[in-house]
Parts: sequence; structure tokens; C-alpha cells
Amino acid sequence: MRDREDITPAVYSPATADLKRNLPLRVARIVLLVLVVALLVPYLITPFYRIGHPVSALMAWRWLTGAQVSRQWIDLAEMSPYLPRSVVASEDARFCSHRGVDWDALREVVDDAEDGEVTRGGSTITQQVAKNLFLWPGRSLIRKALELPLALWIDAVLPKPRILEIYLNIAELGPSGQFGAEAGSAYAFGHSAASLSPREAALLAAILPNPVRRRARNPGPGVRRLAGTYMMRAQAAALQRCWGENR
Repeated sequence: MRDREDITPAVYSPATADLKRNLPLRVARIVLLVLVVALLVPYLITPFYRIGHPVSALMAWRWLTGAQVSRQWIDLAEMSPYLPRSVVASEDARFCSHRGVDWDALREVVDDAEDGEVTRGGSTITQQVAKNLFLWPGRSLIRKALELPLALWIDAVLPKPRILEIYLNIAELGPSGQFGAEAGSAYAFGHSAASLSPREAALLAAILPNPVRRRARNPGPGVRRLAGTYMMRAQAAALQRCWGENR
């Protein structure tokens, strides 16, 4: 005689049905909570960056992926004064007067884009600090939307000299993982950023937009031309200096 299978009828449970029905909503709430926390973290930790040696998101990513990273922190007061002058002259001439975002420069970029002209960078040093510390490289409207309020917050809770000091220690300044003025200077010129000459400082400022393709060690004619322009701008009397200089 063939054995009969024991078939147990499914038992309907209202609690189980509610759980299945509400599962997508619960997942959405968890995802939303994670996103909110991720957005708030930079605002919570930025005030603590008044001290210490913060690292950029790109540096952390390279460490995680096993890529080369070279960075030796150097205080702003120990750097050659020509470097912050050249970098401010090249990257953000109104650094001392804006509040993290240069709205005039941003409007000019938008106007150029509407006119079909090639857009130029309108990011301030503070915006670049926000991007380097917490966001990702590349052009993106989402990243820019996150970057602007972060830059305003950074300017509100950190003094200008500290913002500049952080930027000069996390900016990429070499083709193979050199970050910050000290590593960039050592790679390009074989000595510390403390002893940079005006020309050397201007060369480092000239490669900031693309340190992988532009070289301060063996500069091409375009980099040399930019460096000459930045040297002249750095010496201009109109350039405000809202950071301390050691000499």
C-alpha cells in the first residue's frame, strides 16, 4: 500500500500578512535613515577639525584599495608663505571676503553655461575642502548640491587659516598619490614646502586642477605660463591675507 503524504494546510496569520505588506515600507525607512545619518555626519564632525590632521575621502579610498598614498602634514605657519599666496591667487582670489561660496563667481559660471561657453571652475577653496573631505571627485549636480551647504558650514565653524591649512594638506599634488604641500614639494623639487621659492610655489599652484597630467617637476609651457601669472597675482597689493604668515 502506498504511503499517504501528510499535507498540513497553510495557516493564515494576520501578523505575517501585515509583515509582508509593510516590509517595503520598513526597508524604505531604514534606507532613508541611513541617508540622513550619512548627510549629517560631515556637519557633526567638521567642528572637531579645528585640530588634528584630517584626511580626504580620496586618500581614504586609495588606502582601502591598496593604492599608494604619500602625505606628511605641515602646519600653515611652517610653510613657505609663497605657497598659500600663490594658491589663493590661483584658486580663490576672494577667499578672505566670501563666506565659503563665491556667489558672484558661481553666477558667472552659470551665465557662461547658458551662453554655451566652456565653463570654468567656480569652486572656492572652502568648497574644495568640502568635496575633498566628504564627497567624491568629478562633476555632478548632486555633488554640487551637497557641496554648497557644506562649504557654508565649514566657513562658519572653522577659521580661514585652518581651512587653508587643511586644503594645503589634503589637495592632490602629484601623479602617484602625493597629497598635500609637503609630499608634493618633496616629489617635485626634492625639499620641504617650508623652503619653496616663489616660482616653485606658483608651479605647485598651477598643477592643482590636474596634478596627474600637469607636472611641477618637469613643467610644460602651459604650466610655466600659468606659474608666471600666479607669481604676479600673489604679489599684488590687492590680495588680502586673512591667514597668518611666519615670515
